[in-house]
Amino acid sequence: MVKRLRALRNVALPGTHRKLVPGLLTAAGLVTVAFAGHLLVPGVPVLTLCVVLGAVAGNSLRAAPKFRLAPGMGWGGKHLMRAGIVLLGFQLALADVLDLGWKGVGLIALVVAGSFGGTYLVARALKLPGDQPVLLASGFSICGASAIGAMSQARGSARDAPVPVALVTLCGTLAIAVLPLANTWLNLNELDFGRWVGASVHDVGQVVATAQGAGFTALAAAVVVKLVRVLMLAPISVLGSISARRRQAAATDGSMPGAGERPPLVPIFVLGFMACVLLRSTGWMPDSVLHAAKTGQEILLGVALVGLGFAIDLRHLFSTAGRALAAAIGSWAVVAALGLGFVALMA
Repeated sequence: MVKRLRALRNVALPGTHRKLVPGLLTAAGLVTVAFAGHLLVPGVPVLTLCVVLGAVAGNSLRAAPKFRLAPGMGWGGKHLMRAGIVLLGFQLALADVLDLGWKGVGLIALVVAGSFGGTYLVARALKLPGDQPVLLASGFSICGASAIGAMSQARGSARDAPVPVALVTLCGTLAIAVLPLANTWLNLNELDFGRWVGASVHDVGQVVATAQGAGFTALAAAVVVKLVRVLMLAPISVLGSISARRRQAAATDGSMPGAGERPPLVPIFVLGFMACVLLRSTGWMPDSVLHAAKTGQEILLGVALVGLGFAIDLRHLFSTAGRALAAAIGSWAVVAALGLGFVALMA
């Protein structure tokens, strides 16, 4: 109890809060720039720009200003990521999921599972360090940088998140141009192209940017399939947390009961995410509230992703660029192939 009171007292110190202000204000400014950039180039999603701007800032500043900004950037990347993921639940309604039918939902679940497993095996084979294989698998199989943030929070491995975030952002951005170009050869109709985009592109904004050029039918199909993938964020995060707890217990072998904080069995932000999904599904939420929640979610995730981008060491990334890019391209191929399989089985 004494330790907890001391911890609370330390958190309440004004100086502690002041250390966060420069980084959070800088991140908010970069998010504003990202929104402006998206208005100028609608094809590039806001969250993608947030990661890029954060990485540019983190790698161009001198040591002293970077040190001053780091506490706020790190705090935003952790805590605001959780809040943004909670609000992400307001984008999902169970009625939209059920419109696909049990066959569609089951096939999407299989695509997510196959994408996660395939991406994880590719990353492990190429010896990506630490928890990067799990985080990369989460990003490619579910919803890009948001899923990486959720999984890193569930597993307590935020230090390994920056490189997977950079890789999934790169491939998701390339998908906006590559998938429509590939469809000139595949010749999928609007509905099937939309389903392929929804099953194989990472971030929600990237899905919209990729599908909208093919028509309303493609866009609607892509968004519904993508939102079902996003729904898989909850069970995957819980499984990731359980795996981390078992790994930590095995590492300590029961001999160090107080060593480190074990990840919660079900992270609180996952419960909040599911609560928002259920609230949206009731139909009681006014459109104005849903619009405000969507805007708030984009801002919170934007600040968090600026923070994650700020932590990306481009020199380190380039030093391992061969393995990292090979893992990303291999993972992208796995997910795209499984997405085409989903389209074929839904026909």
